[in-house]
Amino acid sequence: MTTAVAAPFRFFSLQVVRTRRLGPSLVRVTFGGADLQALHSDGRDQSLSLFLPHPGQPEPVVPLDLGDNWWQAWRELPDDIRAVMRSYTLRALRQDALGRTSEVDIDFALHGVEPGAATAAGPASRWASRAGAGDRVLLLGPAVADNRAIRFRPPEDTDLIVLWGDETAVPAATAILESLPAGIRVQAWLEVPHAADIQDVRTVADAEITWLVRHDGAPMAVDAVRAADLPPAERPYVWIAGESGQVKALRRHFVGERGVDRRRVTFVGYWRQGMTEEQLRVAE
Repeated sequence: MTTAVAAPFRFFSLQVVRTRRLGPSLVRVTFGGADLQALHSDGRDQSLSLFLPHPGQPEPVVPLDLGDNWWQAWRELPDDIRAVMRSYTLRALRQDALGRTSEVDIDFALHGVEPGAATAAGPASRWASRAGAGDRVLLLGPAVADNRAIRFRPPEDTDLIVLWGDETAVPAATAILESLPAGIRVQAWLEVPHAADIQDVRTVADAEITWLVRHDGAPMAVDAVRAADLPPAERPYVWIAGESGQVKALRRHFVGERGVDRRRVTFVGYWRQGMTEEQLRVAE
């Protein structure tokens, strides 16, 4: 069953097919379901909204029967009843022989679940760390391949791509890197909590990828980027995603200190230190 929301986005009823731990801080959950045949996306940082059940619930509670009025009705449900909503990016999409979507991968950052975590795990991290085959979720995603929830859009004349992302943006950043063609130059910084979170990224692009490991005392975000020598470029494109405070500081660095045209900088705050997603939506 698919329910229209606001074209080109729809609800999709999905089930967990399998899970795979990528490191102490990341787990990949593969979803399937007949609904997926209607999901389409050409974006490598495609944004999605995932609705998760509370412990003990067989499926997430979202009043889909109310059609376009579902949002207000969902907001009015008790906190311990209404589905947990979190934003994620699509890590991978696979199609069957007829070109229909058959599976999608979403990588979850396990904040508060990884060893030595300083903060308690949130509901999405807890769910992902325990997810098993058959678990049911709802996904609000695109039915049209080119949609407004795709942010990575380098201009055609780009001669250098610069990427930065923390563990919440690593899924999108690695998907971007894997999609880039041969010959395009890329400078990327990917920040993760543990060395065991570092992934093997296969790309044909001319890419220099630097992994920053917080628990090993590596220089973080602005310090590492500021100290780096970028390849010479006349028309660079910058994509920055992750914790909003770091993202804003990096945008200021690229625009103010390196002189990159602000129209060629895409910046997305996926989360904010010390705030839940609910609090962040209210603050914004």
